[in-house]
Amino acid sequence: MAPGRGEIRDETLPTPSDGDVVVRALYSGVSRGTEALVFNGRIPASEHRRMRAPFQAGDFPAPVKYGYVSVGVVEGGPRELRDRAVFVLYPHQTRYVVPLDAVNVLPDGIPPERAVLTANLETALNGVWDADVRVGDRVTVVGGGTVGCLAAWLASGIAGCEVELVDVNDRRASIARALGVRFARPADAAGDRDVVIHASGSPSGLEVALGLAGFEARITELSWFGDQQVSLPLGGAFHARRLTIRSSQVGHVAASQRARWTTRRRMELALRLLQEPALDVLITGESRFEDLPAVMLRLASDAGDTLCHRIRYG
Repeated sequence: MAPGRGEIRDETLPTPSDGDVVVRALYSGVSRGTEALVFNGRIPASEHRRMRAPFQAGDFPAPVKYGYVSVGVVEGGPRELRDRAVFVLYPHQTRYVVPLDAVNVLPDGIPPERAVLTANLETALNGVWDADVRVGDRVTVVGGGTVGCLAAWLASGIAGCEVELVDVNDRRASIARALGVRFARPADAAGDRDVVIHASGSPSGLEVALGLAGFEARITELSWFGDQQVSLPLGGAFHARRLTIRSSQVGHVAASQRARWTTRRRMELALRLLQEPALDVLITGESRFEDLPAVMLRLASDAGDTLCHRIRYG
């Protein structure tokens, strides 16, 4: 379809080869920030190749089959995988065929319903690595979306760290409490921070992040703005405080870990971290797969209080 419109289409599955598995979807998740940009046709031409999802069909701006958060059960493939719940970086689809190395078996005890957080958790994990959070740091995360909340939760698990989640939405306070971190509105946020992670997806949020950073602190940018131009106040005390803005992107393992960590090992860690039941607070809605076109239209125009929205199949 055209940008801003969606539909469900039938597709004939390819015949599986010996190295393939057949997956029946149980749930998928809407990665709200990126998928809203894709849905609205806001991927810059320069990024059309880099922004392709692993099993995307079609080309930007549209029509595309897009998404990378699918949880399902193996229906066909090696005997040891039959009936196992798996996570796959696959678009929203009822059944699909993928190579064996594309499936990630859920560890025992991880509910498939919660596993829709896997991709966002992997992004947050990479961001915390890029931010170089250390024992005892005063950490602020600006932006209480799914990735920001997960980054704050991960940082709070590092010994001695004092973590504050900053958002303009007061309703994020209960989320912060559930995850064991402090909450503040921008006007009330603590300053002179050792580490600031920005994940609001808003230029004004990045401006807040700059204002909260302490001397020689680094602001790690987890937001991706698509084709939006961002203006920043880089005068004032920006240079005197010797601040650094650094990007983080999940396509590559953080430089600090890259010599020892593969993307597979990082994914396995993200799946193990999903043992925490408190993370269920980040799943704020669920819809049927049949309703996905209307759901995407709503989320891409006004997400409201939505964090992770789960899609249910069958």
